[in-house]
Amino acid sequence: MSVKTVFSTIFFTLLTGATPVLPRGPTHHGDGEFSRIFERLSALTAFQTATYYYPDGAIGACGARSSSSDLVVALNPDAFNGGHNCWRRVGINYNGKYVEATTVDLCPGCGDLALDLSPATFKHLAPLAKGRIQVNWHFL
Repeated sequence: MSVKTVFSTIFFTLLTGATPVLPRGPTHHGDGEFSRIFERLSALTAFQTATYYYPDGAIGACGARSSSSDLVVALNPDAFNGGHNCWRRVGINYNGKYVEATTVDLCPGCGDLALDLSPATFKHLAPLAKGRIQVNWHFL
């Protein structure tokens, strides 16, 4: 399976929430870099935890203030990548709903690939009463 086919399949999966049917690991011997990229992208097709927090005008880890009514997100430490992903937009899918938000903060308590959403972002996907939802998300 070509790299183009793998990326196309993963992109389609992220858009539709479908389960991909892809080979595990490299497509030929010695292709360790492809395997690492594939494994990282494959993780994005699995459901990840999203919760919400109240920015309330505080200065986030990206250096600017944001409000609970803004469509913003705090990333887990791995995805935040030391601030390299500040201001990067993410697309989030949940139960047939989709929202885009901007990375403005770090969520040090978030697990691997988990997100912390502003209330406005969370409400585009589910009522706040849910508290915690399982989403698919990706960088735009």
